[in-house]
Amino acid sequence: MTAINHMDTSVQNVDIAIVGGAMAGATLALALARLSQTSASVSVALIEAQVPDKSHPGFDARSIAIAHGSIFELSRLGLWQKLAHLGTAIENIHVSDRGHFGMTELNAAQFHLDALGQVVELERVGQVLFNELHKSHVKLYCPAKLAQVEAGIEGHTLVLDTGERIQAKLVVAADGLQSKVRSSFNLPVTQVAFEQTAIIANIQTDKPHQHWAYERFTETGPLALLPMGDSQGQPRLSLVWALDDAQAKQMQAAPKAEFLAALQQAFGYRAGTFIDVSERHAYPLNLSYMPRPIHHRCVFIGNAAQTLHPIAGQGFNLGLRDVVSLLEVLNTALAQGEDIGSAAVTHAYLNAREQDRNSTIRNIEFLVRGFSNQYWPLALGRNLGLRLLSWFPPLKTPVARRAMGWK
Repeated sequence: MTAINHMDTSVQNVDIAIVGGAMAGATLALALARLSQTSASVSVALIEAQVPDKSHPGFDARSIAIAHGSIFELSRLGLWQKLAHLGTAIENIHVSDRGHFGMTELNAAQFHLDALGQVVELERVGQVLFNELHKSHVKLYCPAKLAQVEAGIEGHTLVLDTGERIQAKLVVAADGLQSKVRSSFNLPVTQVAFEQTAIIANIQTDKPHQHWAYERFTETGPLALLPMGDSQGQPRLSLVWALDDAQAKQMQAAPKAEFLAALQQAFGYRAGTFIDVSERHAYPLNLSYMPRPIHHRCVFIGNAAQTLHPIAGQGFNLGLRDVVSLLEVLNTALAQGEDIGSAAVTHAYLNAREQDRNSTIRNIEFLVRGFSNQYWPLALGRNLGLRLLSWFPPLKTPVARRAMGWK
């Protein structure tokens, strides 16, 4: 890490300034640092408002599933090697529709893989990524908040709450749903409210998970359980339970025994008996996306570009594909000696992301509306679809490819 004097109010000039150092921003910064070591030299600044701990909104108590395709990309970027020890493998996925006959399974062995993905705890991932950032040549401003963006023709100047000023040829906004960069440029964002809230918690069970993940569709929305590493010898699952807003408020405040009983009734006993639950957190579930995640000398990645419903666990996986596409575009521009903040570069990124973003967003909205609806023709159709996947295994391949994060 390059040490920054917080009393120095002179302008720091860099090629790329990344605003937001959670999963997408930190991953991009480390990948760019590695790029500078192996090929073209590019100076990078990373601005992050908060040190990574359990109160950090991007590195909090949640766990996420990193798909097989994302692990491939992280390995290629030299990052999965640093994170692999934190992962718990997903070897099988069971999908079911509560109260109906539809169910199917995806198994890693069917596709000649060791795992379909890995589950990691964000708080621990944040600590590893920031340890790597401190060892890199990235100019890290943390904690520091973006106060103002002064737009320019040749680059933008980012004014921080510390008084520091950073001028960059290209600004990468990775600052989440409430993006300060996006609001500074007054750019439009499309929002879809699903009127659902997710309860997030870790669940202790009376039997080992044996690397099974579960996605169960209920009347209120999806209920997902992901395998986690044991805690003091006790098997654990990571819970994401979508409920309508009133139910979520009730379940977050419910006594532990009442909560576990309600969860058991909604899910069943396929994963064993639920015996304990950690602190519960509630997150409103909405779909938010920028129609065009670019601006003059600025691109948007991760949750700043699109924030998804967690129904298929694609949030970080889609954000990582933003990172990979941007790296490919920048690598080409640097190799050809182009201005990395030029309109040609930002539009190349836009074109590279358009199809994948649009199809993923459409699929997520279809899944949320289709599987949270009890209208009987829809329920019959989706259950027949799940059964067909079980009866005709070749039909699983495109579903599995999407679940594993392969475009």
